[in-house]
Amino acid sequence: MSQSSSQPQATQVIEITASDRWQVYRRLQELDITCSYRTNQPLSYQVNEVTAAIQVWSVVRQLKLSRCEIAAWLEKCWQCPFSER
Repeated sequence: MSQSSSQPQATQVIEITASDRWQVYRRLQELDITCSYRTNQPLSYQVNEVTAAIQVWSVVRQLKLSRCEIAAWLEKCWQCPFSER
Protein backbone atom coordinates (compact mmCIF):
# COMPACT_ATOMS: atom_id res chain seq x y z
CA MET A 1 0.00 0.00 0.00
CA SER A 2 1.37 3.37 -0.86
CA GLN A 3 1.15 6.30 1.47
CA SER A 4 -0.29 9.51 0.11
CA SER A 5 1.86 12.53 0.85
CA SER A 6 -1.25 14.73 1.01
CA GLN A 7 -2.56 12.96 4.12
CA PRO A 8 -1.55 14.64 7.38
CA GLN A 9 0.07 12.47 10.03
CA ALA A 10 -1.96 12.56 13.22
CA THR A 11 -0.22 11.55 16.43
CA GLN A 12 -2.38 9.48 18.75
CA VAL A 13 -1.78 8.42 22.35
CA ILE A 14 -2.38 5.04 23.97
CA GLU A 15 -3.02 5.12 27.72
CA ILE A 16 -1.78 1.74 28.95
CA THR A 17 0.08 0.53 31.99
CA ALA A 18 3.83 0.96 32.13
CA SER A 19 4.25 -2.81 32.19
CA ASP A 20 2.36 -3.17 28.88
CA ARG A 21 3.91 -0.13 27.21
CA TRP A 22 7.17 -1.81 26.20
CA GLN A 23 5.38 -4.84 24.74
CA VAL A 24 3.05 -2.65 22.65
CA TYR A 25 5.94 -0.42 21.60
CA ARG A 26 8.01 -3.39 20.38
CA ARG A 27 5.07 -4.91 18.48
CA LEU A 28 4.23 -1.62 16.76
CA GLN A 29 7.90 -1.28 15.78
CA GLU A 30 7.77 -4.79 14.27
CA LEU A 31 4.72 -3.69 12.25
CA ASP A 32 6.61 -0.57 11.03
CA ILE A 33 4.20 1.76 12.80
CA THR A 34 5.87 4.97 13.96
CA CYS A 35 5.70 5.15 17.75
CA SER A 36 7.59 6.52 20.74
CA TYR A 37 7.43 6.96 24.49
CA ARG A 38 9.41 8.36 27.38
CA THR A 39 9.57 7.28 31.00
CA ASN A 40 6.29 8.01 32.80
CA GLN A 41 4.69 9.22 29.56
CA PRO A 42 2.02 7.58 27.39
CA LEU A 43 2.91 5.75 24.20
CA SER A 44 2.31 7.85 21.10
CA TYR A 45 1.96 6.56 17.55
CA GLN A 46 1.15 7.71 14.04
CA VAL A 47 -1.07 5.93 11.55
CA ASN A 48 -1.45 6.96 7.96
CA GLU A 49 -3.69 4.21 6.67
CA VAL A 50 -6.60 2.12 7.86
CA THR A 51 -4.55 -1.09 8.00
CA ALA A 52 -2.14 0.44 10.52
CA ALA A 53 -5.04 1.68 12.66
CA ILE A 54 -6.51 -1.83 12.74
CA GLN A 55 -3.12 -3.26 13.66
CA VAL A 56 -2.80 -0.84 16.60
CA TRP A 57 -6.32 -1.75 17.75
CA SER A 58 -5.49 -5.45 17.50
CA VAL A 59 -2.22 -5.16 19.46
CA VAL A 60 -3.90 -3.27 22.31
CA ARG A 61 -6.93 -5.59 22.27
CA GLN A 62 -4.70 -8.64 22.71
CA LEU A 63 -3.31 -7.14 25.91
CA LYS A 64 -6.65 -6.15 27.38
CA LEU A 65 -8.57 -9.38 26.77
CA SER A 66 -8.00 -12.66 28.53
CA ARG A 67 -6.76 -15.65 26.56
CA CYS A 68 -10.24 -17.20 26.85
CA GLU A 69 -11.91 -14.05 25.46
CA ILE A 70 -9.48 -13.93 22.52
CA ALA A 71 -10.10 -17.61 21.75
CA ALA A 72 -13.88 -17.07 21.83
CA TRP A 73 -13.57 -14.02 19.54
CA LEU A 74 -11.44 -15.97 17.04
CA GLU A 75 -13.92 -18.85 17.13
CA LYS A 76 -16.73 -16.42 16.21
CA CYS A 77 -14.61 -15.11 13.32
CA TRP A 78 -14.27 -18.63 11.91
CA GLN A 79 -18.05 -19.11 12.13
CA CYS A 80 -18.89 -15.94 10.20
CA PRO A 81 -20.41 -16.65 6.78
CA PHE A 82 -18.13 -15.78 3.90
CA SER A 83 -19.28 -15.08 0.38
CA GLU A 84 -16.97 -14.60 -2.58
CA ARG A 85 -17.68 -11.76 -4.92
